[in-house]
Amino acid sequence: MKNFIFISPNFPESYWRFCAALQRRGFRVLGIGDCPYAELKPELKVALAEYYKVDTLENYDEVYRAVAFFLHKYGRCDWLESNNEYWLERDACLREDFHIMTGFHPEDMTSVKYKSKMKARYEAAGIPVARYCMADDEKTCAAFLKKVGRAVVKPDNGVGANATYHIENAQQLKDFFAEGHTGYIMEEYVDGTVCSYDAIVDADGEPVFETGNVTPGSLMDVVNDRAESVFFIRKELPESVRARGRAALRSFGVRSRFVHFEFFSLNSDCHLGKKGDIVALEVNMRPSGGCSPDMMNYANGVDVYEIWADMIAGKKPEIPLNPHTFCAFIGRRNGKKYALSHWDALQKYAANLVEYGEVDAALAPAMGDYRYIAKFATEEEVYDFFREMAR
Repeated sequence: MKNFIFISPNFPESYWRFCAALQRRGFRVLGIGDCPYAELKPELKVALAEYYKVDTLENYDEVYRAVAFFLHKYGRCDWLESNNEYWLERDACLREDFHIMTGFHPEDMTSVKYKSKMKARYEAAGIPVARYCMADDEKTCAAFLKKVGRAVVKPDNGVGANATYHIENAQQLKDFFAEGHTGYIMEEYVDGTVCSYDAIVDADGEPVFETGNVTPGSLMDVVNDRAESVFFIRKELPESVRARGRAALRSFGVRSRFVHFEFFSLNSDCHLGKKGDIVALEVNMRPSGGCSPDMMNYANGVDVYEIWADMIAGKKPEIPLNPHTFCAFIGRRNGKKYALSHWDALQKYAANLVEYGEVDAALAPAMGDYRYIAKFATEEEVYDFFREMAR
């Protein structure tokens, strides 16, 4: 029996499904987390052969001892994974220390965690990237801002839009440096709509499942201004995005992973390309966050947890040819009054809603406090849904 150590199998909440799918394929799934066992979902408890609680996953020594305990008790570990951006580097170190050969190791982390280093891999794939400089000193950044006119600064090694700022003038730049930020990258502002290439990739680097989303508006506004969070899974993945995504897979050397690659679709002609061209944003070597995997299932009529587990087990997934739909997400904010009340929304979209409920507090800054997920036949209906729910 193969052993799979799953780090933090309880977060996001739906990740118990990865564990259950592995169990159904004959894996012994061993969980390590900081959630008390009594608070784990019953479905997760059933899927795990054993669970080791640590005081905090931030303490490497504690997690190291947990892995050592499992190896001593059950023998060699075949896989160790969290599928979580926050723990990617931790996962890599554990694989290195325990000679687990599946997955990334520390030497692989630089080009997949640091935005400044991702650019070379994107360029090697023939994908345009935004100009940038490291935000190490105000003088350098002032010269860069003068050159590009408008910029975005964000942590070089960071997740989502947390601690991200627009910079349009010298005063904003001065204010940024006055806050004492370190480890930031400054990129030219790109007038584009964020879209993604999401894929489950086999051991040969070939995608066995592909989809993608679109995020209208600015994620920075969602986080910084507590705006509504909106995005949708596409009914069909455009060939332009598919081609860029597959080129990036090859350039980054992706094997045996669920990935989420982010791009811009240009809203206007510029030096990076023509309107509608696809240019690089960043890579994420894990599934798209929160409830996105479930939305992929709703949109495509599949089960990505099962597809991923088949890939891990070395099996060719059987993916049904179901009709696809758009699957839309909106996260509304607590304390805001909306024209369409919760109960009115349930009535108006009764035929479309597939899920609604509170968002986990850890995800709320980027995804809103209360989510509504709905399926639609057309993109026009998706945008109507967003307008109705946000006003």
